[in-house]
Amino acid sequence: MSAPGPKLEFWYEFASTYSYLSAMRIDALAAAAGVAVAWKPFLLGPIFKAQGWDTSPFNLYPAKGRYMVRDLERLAADRGLAFVLPAVFPQNSLRATRLALIGGDEGWIVPFTRAVFAAEFVHGADIADTRLLDTLLRSLHLDSERLLSRIAQPDTKARLQQRTAEAQQRGVFGAPSFICGGELFWGDDRLEQALAWAARP
Repeated sequence: MSAPGPKLEFWYEFASTYSYLSAMRIDALAAAAGVAVAWKPFLLGPIFKAQGWDTSPFNLYPAKGRYMVRDLERLAADRGLAFVLPAVFPQNSLRATRLALIGGDEGWIVPFTRAVFAAEFVHGADIADTRLLDTLLRSLHLDSERLLSRIAQPDTKARLQQRTAEAQQRGVFGAPSFICGGELFWGDDRLEQALAWAARP
Protein backbone atom coordinates (compact mmCIF):
# COMPACT_ATOMS: atom_id res chain seq x y z
CA MET A 1 0.00 0.00 0.00
CA SER A 2 1.45 3.37 -1.01
CA ALA A 3 2.16 6.05 1.57
CA PRO A 4 -0.33 8.92 1.78
CA GLY A 5 0.58 11.91 -0.37
CA PRO A 6 1.07 15.49 0.70
CA LYS A 7 -1.90 17.28 2.22
CA LEU A 8 -2.94 20.88 2.80
CA GLU A 9 -5.64 22.11 5.18
CA PHE A 10 -7.70 25.01 3.78
CA TRP A 11 -9.22 27.02 6.64
CA TYR A 12 -11.86 29.41 5.36
CA GLU A 13 -14.72 31.63 6.53
CA PHE A 14 -17.73 32.29 4.32
CA ALA A 15 -17.72 35.99 5.27
CA SER A 16 -14.12 36.34 4.06
CA THR A 17 -13.61 37.98 0.68
CA TYR A 18 -10.15 36.51 0.17
CA SER A 19 -11.42 33.04 1.11
CA TYR A 20 -13.72 33.37 -1.90
CA LEU A 21 -10.73 33.87 -4.18
CA SER A 22 -8.93 30.85 -2.74
CA ALA A 23 -11.97 28.59 -2.87
CA MET A 24 -12.36 29.22 -6.57
CA ARG A 25 -8.79 28.22 -7.46
CA ILE A 26 -7.35 25.93 -4.80
CA ASP A 27 -8.38 22.58 -6.30
CA ALA A 28 -6.77 23.20 -9.69
CA LEU A 29 -3.54 24.47 -8.13
CA ALA A 30 -3.43 21.63 -5.60
CA ALA A 31 -4.02 19.00 -8.29
CA ALA A 32 -1.14 20.42 -10.33
CA ALA A 33 1.08 20.29 -7.24
CA GLY A 34 -0.01 16.75 -6.33
CA VAL A 35 -1.43 17.91 -2.99
CA ALA A 36 -4.72 16.77 -1.45
CA VAL A 37 -6.88 19.49 0.11
CA ALA A 38 -8.88 19.19 3.33
CA TRP A 39 -11.58 21.89 3.39
CA LYS A 40 -11.98 23.36 6.90
CA PRO A 41 -14.82 25.87 7.31
CA PHE A 42 -14.84 27.77 10.61
CA LEU A 43 -16.05 31.02 12.18
CA LEU A 44 -13.79 34.05 12.48
CA GLY A 45 -16.14 35.95 14.81
CA PRO A 46 -15.03 34.26 18.05
CA ILE A 47 -11.38 34.64 17.04
CA PHE A 48 -11.85 38.34 16.31
CA LYS A 49 -13.62 38.80 19.64
CA ALA A 50 -10.65 37.25 21.41
CA GLN A 51 -8.54 39.99 19.81
CA GLY A 52 -10.95 42.69 20.99
CA TRP A 53 -12.68 43.23 17.62
CA ASP A 54 -16.45 43.22 17.18
CA THR A 55 -16.40 43.30 13.37
CA SER A 56 -14.10 42.79 10.39
CA PRO A 57 -10.83 44.75 10.43
CA PHE A 58 -11.90 46.03 7.02
CA ASN A 59 -14.77 47.81 8.80
CA LEU A 60 -12.66 48.93 11.75
CA TYR A 61 -10.19 50.63 9.39
CA PRO A 62 -12.17 52.28 6.55
CA ALA A 63 -9.10 53.02 4.42
CA LYS A 64 -8.15 49.36 4.61
CA GLY A 65 -11.71 48.39 3.69
CA ARG A 66 -11.73 50.62 0.62
CA TYR A 67 -8.40 49.16 -0.46
CA MET A 68 -9.71 45.62 0.05
CA VAL A 69 -12.66 46.20 -2.27
CA ARG A 70 -10.47 47.58 -5.06
CA ASP A 71 -7.89 44.82 -4.52
CA LEU A 72 -10.60 42.17 -4.82
CA GLU A 73 -11.94 43.80 -7.99
CA ARG A 74 -8.49 43.69 -9.59
CA LEU A 75 -7.68 40.15 -8.49
CA ALA A 76 -11.07 38.78 -9.48
CA ALA A 77 -10.88 40.42 -12.90
CA ASP A 78 -7.42 38.94 -13.47
CA ARG A 79 -8.83 35.49 -12.71
CA GLY A 80 -12.00 35.83 -14.77
CA LEU A 81 -14.21 36.10 -11.69
CA ALA A 82 -16.89 38.59 -10.76
CA PHE A 83 -16.83 40.39 -7.43
CA VAL A 84 -19.36 42.51 -5.57
CA LEU A 85 -19.32 43.43 -1.90
CA PRO A 86 -22.68 42.52 -0.34
CA ALA A 87 -24.75 45.32 1.16
CA VAL A 88 -24.14 43.83 4.61
CA PHE A 89 -20.50 43.03 5.32
CA PRO A 90 -19.34 40.87 6.95
CA GLN A 91 -22.25 38.51 6.50
CA ASN A 92 -23.63 36.12 9.09
CA SER A 93 -22.11 32.82 7.99
CA LEU A 94 -23.31 30.62 10.86
CA ARG A 95 -25.93 28.56 9.00
CA ALA A 96 -23.84 28.15 5.87
CA THR A 97 -20.84 26.99 7.90
CA ARG A 98 -22.85 24.42 9.81
CA LEU A 99 -24.12 23.07 6.50
CA ALA A 100 -20.59 22.94 5.12
CA LEU A 101 -19.50 20.79 8.06
CA ILE A 102 -22.25 18.32 7.18
CA GLY A 103 -21.14 18.52 3.56
CA GLY A 104 -17.65 17.54 4.66
CA ASP A 105 -19.07 14.31 6.07
CA GLU A 106 -21.27 13.59 3.08
CA GLY A 107 -18.96 14.53 0.22
CA TRP A 108 -20.54 17.74 -1.12
CA ILE A 109 -18.57 20.39 0.78
CA VAL A 110 -16.64 21.65 -2.26
CA PRO A 111 -19.54 22.41 -4.64
CA PHE A 112 -21.61 23.78 -1.76
CA THR A 113 -18.79 26.04 -0.60
CA ARG A 114 -18.29 27.44 -4.07
CA ALA A 115 -22.04 27.94 -4.52
CA VAL A 116 -22.24 29.92 -1.27
CA PHE A 117 -19.26 32.09 -2.17
CA ALA A 118 -20.69 32.77 -5.63
CA ALA A 119 -24.08 33.72 -4.21
CA GLU A 120 -22.41 36.09 -1.76
CA PHE A 121 -19.60 37.72 -3.72
CA VAL A 122 -20.84 37.39 -7.31
CA HIS A 123 -24.55 38.13 -6.74
CA GLY A 124 -24.42 39.99 -3.41
CA ALA A 125 -26.95 37.62 -1.83
CA ASP A 126 -27.56 37.22 1.91
CA ILE A 127 -26.07 33.86 2.85
CA ALA A 128 -27.85 33.94 6.23
CA ASP A 129 -31.19 33.63 4.39
CA THR A 130 -32.52 30.10 4.79
CA ARG A 131 -34.41 30.46 1.50
CA LEU A 132 -31.15 31.08 -0.33
CA LEU A 133 -29.49 28.09 1.35
CA ASP A 134 -32.50 25.98 0.40
CA THR A 135 -32.08 27.05 -3.23
CA LEU A 136 -28.35 26.28 -3.21
CA LEU A 137 -28.84 22.84 -1.68
CA ARG A 138 -31.57 21.99 -4.18
CA SER A 139 -29.36 23.15 -7.05
CA LEU A 140 -26.88 20.49 -5.94
CA HIS A 141 -29.67 17.86 -5.85
CA LEU A 142 -29.43 17.55 -2.07
CA ASP A 143 -32.20 16.90 0.45
CA SER A 144 -32.65 20.48 1.57
CA GLU A 145 -35.36 19.78 4.14
CA ARG A 146 -33.26 17.17 5.92
CA LEU A 147 -30.12 19.27 5.88
CA LEU A 148 -31.69 22.52 7.01
CA SER A 149 -33.33 20.69 9.90
CA ARG A 150 -29.87 19.71 11.14
CA ILE A 151 -28.60 23.30 11.43
CA ALA A 152 -30.06 23.80 14.90
CA GLN A 153 -29.29 20.33 16.25
CA PRO A 154 -26.97 20.27 19.28
CA ASP A 155 -24.41 17.99 17.65
CA THR A 156 -24.05 20.30 14.64
CA LYS A 157 -23.68 23.35 16.89
CA ALA A 158 -21.09 21.57 19.02
CA ARG A 159 -19.05 20.49 16.00
CA LEU A 160 -18.76 24.04 14.72
CA GLN A 161 -17.74 25.27 18.15
CA GLN A 162 -15.08 22.57 18.26
CA ARG A 163 -13.86 23.39 14.74
CA THR A 164 -13.51 27.09 15.57
CA ALA A 165 -11.77 26.29 18.85
CA GLU A 166 -9.36 24.04 16.95
CA ALA A 167 -8.58 26.86 14.53
CA GLN A 168 -7.80 29.17 17.42
CA GLN A 169 -5.67 26.58 19.19
CA ARG A 170 -3.63 26.04 16.03
CA GLY A 171 -2.87 29.71 15.63
CA VAL A 172 -5.37 30.63 12.90
CA PHE A 173 -6.17 34.34 13.21
CA GLY A 174 -7.59 35.14 9.77
CA ALA A 175 -8.95 33.60 6.61
CA PRO A 176 -8.03 32.04 4.36
CA SER A 177 -5.32 30.14 6.19
CA PHE A 178 -3.44 27.06 5.04
CA ILE A 179 -1.75 24.55 7.33
CA CYS A 180 0.71 21.88 6.20
CA GLY A 181 3.70 20.22 7.79
CA GLY A 182 3.21 22.20 10.97
CA GLU A 183 3.40 25.52 9.11
CA LEU A 184 0.69 28.19 8.94
CA PHE A 185 0.27 30.36 5.86
CA TRP A 186 -2.22 33.24 5.88
CA GLY A 187 -3.88 34.88 2.93
CA ASP A 188 -4.87 34.04 -0.63
CA ASP A 189 -1.52 35.38 -1.79
CA ARG A 190 0.23 32.64 0.20
CA LEU A 191 -1.63 29.75 -1.40
CA GLU A 192 1.10 28.92 -3.91
CA GLN A 193 3.77 29.06 -1.20
CA ALA A 194 1.71 26.78 1.05
CA LEU A 195 1.24 24.25 -1.74
CA ALA A 196 4.95 24.28 -2.52
CA TRP A 197 5.70 23.69 1.16
CA ALA A 198 3.22 20.80 1.31
CA ALA A 199 4.68 19.20 -1.81
CA ARG A 200 8.29 19.23 -0.59
CA PRO A 201 10.00 15.81 -0.54
